[in-house]
Amino acid sequence: MTRFTVDEANAFLTASFKGRGAQNQVILMEPGRSILRLEADETHLRPGGYISGPTQMSLADSVAYMAIMTITGLEPMTVTSNLSINFLRPCIGSAVVAEGKIMKIGQALAVIDVDIRIEGAEKPSSHAVVTYALPRKAADAGAGA
Repeated sequence: MTRFTVDEANAFLTASFKGRGAQNQVILMEPGRSILRLEADETHLRPGGYISGPTQMSLADSVAYMAIMTITGLEPMTVTSNLSINFLRPCIGSAVVAEGKIMKIGQALAVIDVDIRIEGAEKPSSHAVVTYALPRKAADAGAGA
């Protein structure tokens, strides 16, 4: 069972990212996996109708964050420590879907594999690997100080 539901995730995004959080719609939260959908508008596009690289990177980051929350529950201080993305093919369409799957989660770091595709497409437009630093537990906080 997931520790953070679709409804909780959508409410969190809307409340935490005023004006932008509601653009990403969480459509699946299951243990170690999440899916986000973005209805693209003119703010996400480059000339030629391409979904911009920064938009795809933001989606990768957001879906990775949500995948972690399925395991940890809400941990707002979980932060991105690395994001590597490869743009594989043009990303042209009105809706983009990002799927994040946890590859490894430990005490300090989580590594998430992310595919981003135009809704309905078989092949991904981009692929990312995102690493998040997890907040130290209260008992661990004083150990290294």
